[in-house]
Amino acid sequence: MNKLKKMPQFKSEKAERDFWLKNDSADYLDWSQAKIGHFVNLKPTSRLISIRIPDLLLDKLRARANKLDIPYQSLIKKYLDTSLGSLSA
Repeated sequence: MNKLKKMPQFKSEKAERDFWLKNDSADYLDWSQAKIGHFVNLKPTSRLISIRIPDLLLDKLRARANKLDIPYQSLIKKYLDTSLGSLSA
């Protein structure tokens, strides 16, 4: 096994994100020692809402989602995110 590199200290989350975009974690972590984590107390980051959509529109959404092989609700979220300028970034 190769010697692992020393983990750098990061000044911000952005600096850490940028670092991991350019580096392989296997150079810094021995993944053979990894254990599965269970996070039982996490709360969903989504909120359930009700919205009335005409049947024809819902049928079109379901058909398009089926062609893309994704759930129709995921497609709706993608469309909303795209039309609002991607709020997730």
